[in-house]
Amino acid sequence: MNAMPMLPFDPSEDSREFRGALGAFATGITVVTTDSSEGPVAIVANSFASVSLDPPLVLWSPAKASARFKHFAGAQRFAIHVLAEGQRDICAAIVDSMTAIQDVPMLKSNCGMPIIDGALATFECSLEATHDGGDHIIVVGRVTKAHRKLGRPLVFHDGKYGELKQAQ
Repeated sequence: MNAMPMLPFDPSEDSREFRGALGAFATGITVVTTDSSEGPVAIVANSFASVSLDPPLVLWSPAKASARFKHFAGAQRFAIHVLAEGQRDICAAIVDSMTAIQDVPMLKSNCGMPIIDGALATFECSLEATHDGGDHIIVVGRVTKAHRKLGRPLVFHDGKYGELKQAQ
């Protein structure tokens, strides 16, 4: 098999190619929700990672240029949802509209957080820390409650949605 050579580039000079290289990493799709004075708001993020088991910490990174940034940059509480493969329509609606979450089947947690019904996993968080991350901020949340159900995740790779195939 003839492999294509990897050609180096300077990511500070070619942001499009850099974004393409980052897209080679397949990720799950998460939706972060919080309450605001305008009601529940949501943002799609694939910049989600676990940080620590003890204490239970996770992180995600909203873009500073996002119109939704102001709702999440200082949010003291938020919930991160890992979407199931059948929830692509929820992801698309939220990408298109900040208030689309109001039309998504939701539950309210004991502490009043908007929780997306049917997500594979949900992490209810309190703000632990924020860190500057260039054109994003890194938000670290302390997980105060988690929910999990079995199923397959909605995945994103190379600018496209996909499905995770189970090994035989």
